Amino acid sequence: MAPTPDTRAGEQRKAAAQAAAALPLPPPGHPDRLTFIVGNSRSGTTMMMRIINNHPQLHALSELHFFEQLWSPADKDKALTREGAEKLADRLLHVSREGYLTRYQAAKYMQQARELIAAEFAAASGKPFYGQDVFRAVAFLETKQGGKLIPCEKTPQNVFYIREILELYPHARILNMVRDPRGVLLSQKRKWKRRKMGAHFITWREATRLRINYHPITISRLWNSSIGASLKFLQHPQVMTVHFEDIIENSEATIRTICQFFGVEFHPHMLDVPHLGSSNEVDDPTQTGIKKERAGNWRKGGLNDAEVWFCQRITGKYMDPMEYPRVAVSPNPLAVAGYYLSFPFKIALAILVNLGRMKNIVDTIKRRMVG
Repeated sequence: MAPTPDTRAGEQRKAAAQAAAALPLPPPGHPDRLTFIVGNSRSGTTMMMRIINNHPQLHALSELHFFEQLWSPADKDKALTREGAEKLADRLLHVSREGYLTRYQAAKYMQQARELIAAEFAAASGKPFYGQDVFRAVAFLETKQGGKLIPCEKTPQNVFYIREILELYPHARILNMVRDPRGVLLSQKRKWKRRKMGAHFITWREATRLRINYHPITISRLWNSSIGASLKFLQHPQVMTVHFEDIIENSEATIRTICQFFGVEFHPHMLDVPHLGSSNEVDDPTQTGIKKERAGNWRKGGLNDAEVWFCQRITGKYMDPMEYPRVAVSPNPLAVAGYYLSFPFKIALAILVNLGRMKNIVDTIKRRMVG
């Protein structure tokens, strides 16, 4: 029998307590005090980022995409030259301040990058300097400029790099977001429309890429892969899995537990997040708070029976342990056949339009599509 929400909340509190006991956190501002938000795309990571950023000590950095796009496991032991470190810092500062969807303007932040790397190289006292050190330096620079102490980086795809993050940053805390795969499917299906809902920074080119990326088989397999990647760390004291639905339906208690896990005090105004980023409604930054009706919104329409059928068929092995009950559907056979026939062409096109977003193509595809 699947655990009840109360049981799940109890497990989360236990995990937070275990984390505090297993590895005491350094004080705020210490270079080992790093936090991460990961999870399958469209699983509430952006909402969680906004909640976190309302805390007086936590500074949320949105989607630096360092792992996968700017770093691969092969780079772990590759020392950087000073020039190489400066270029990487410039790139990360650009992503942090302009957004990862904005076209990169080389050297726009090079002056600050040089000053940062000069200080870091001096502090290193001749020791090798690596890409992961640049990432840490940029994270703390942005956090300091935001008037806070603890950086919290949010890139959903980092769920595939949990092992590497824990190896590179031994005191890190990682919050893994999970959402009903059918809710993820609906959100991914509509994501390309975000440009007309308030996300004006999304170019038509990016909107086209997002539309190409959507296919019920692809999105369902990606959900499987992210869940499979995170399950390896289900009992790890530095990794906490939180359900999107718990944040929506039991907001304060869930956020209090997350604060305990991160080693900070809960602040009630953390829940005052603006209504932005949904794939189902137009942005309204004048309204704040957690909208309970966002839980289970896939039940209200937007997916056809064939899409739900594919999703449940593919993700079923993880839906049960993740406590998402399946529903009975009777898909149109022609629709099912159409999705099967279109899948090889859609996946090939998706790989083509995403080539520039992967540093190691083989490693990225292996991590994302195996599960």
